[in-house]
Amino acid sequence: MYGRVEHVEQLTPHMVRVVLSGEGLRGFSAGEFTDHYVKLAFPPPGAPYPVPFDAAQVRATLPREQWPVSRTYTVRSWVDGRLTIDFVVHGDTGVAGPWAQAARPGDLLTLSGPGGAFVPDPGADWYLMAGDESALPAIAASLERVPAGAPVHVFLEADGPDDEVELSSPGELTLTWVHRKPDPSAPDLLLRAVAELEFPPGRVCAFVHGEAVATRALRRHLLGERHVPRADLSVSGYWRRTFTEDGWRSSKAEWNRAVEQDV
Repeated sequence: MYGRVEHVEQLTPHMVRVVLSGEGLRGFSAGEFTDHYVKLAFPPPGAPYPVPFDAAQVRATLPREQWPVSRTYTVRSWVDGRLTIDFVVHGDTGVAGPWAQAARPGDLLTLSGPGGAFVPDPGADWYLMAGDESALPAIAASLERVPAGAPVHVFLEADGPDDEVELSSPGELTLTWVHRKPDPSAPDLLLRAVAELEFPPGRVCAFVHGEAVATRALRRHLLGERHVPRADLSVSGYWRRTFTEDGWRSSKAEWNRAVEQDV
């Protein structure tokens, strides 16, 4: 499966929106979940095959150094045959971010999916969502599915005010941004912000995704101190500070097992 770049937009200094469309997305389906994700495949420089390509065939017939690199990204929206993906970009670091920064209409991108598991529980009394830029697309999509008038508290971490984006919801939205600057290595910004929240009455549906250490700390707080039932909490570490994407993927299963032992 593949998409053709239709539109590219610089949302913030560190986020680029790419809209894909075209016949290569025929059969793609998303919408059941608000954290739908796709696997994007990027060929290495000088790869001897064009885009789109069959990743399985490439791996079966070519040496490893010519295999495409896979990265996982959240579906921001899938509407009328247009697939929108928001990329966090930090200069030339990584694979997907630089591709998005350089993308132009007509470019092709190979992908597979979608996967997903979360959607706001319509039976909850209120909603809590927390994460960093990597979780922003899923949080934005989730906000659109909150029942009208329901209280929803969102905590988002970003570098600074220039990285904030407008969000809306049919729910009664309270949005709090926390900024990493001047201390970009602080691991507990979201924890401190959520810890100050006076929880509304009733059952919460909580979504906590983003950097692994930060989400682990929030999980401990919500389960151990706020006594949120596990069934009402969705937690996932999308990435981990100081780890490369491939390094994090290779260690994520072990990390998740340790996390489950916390509380």
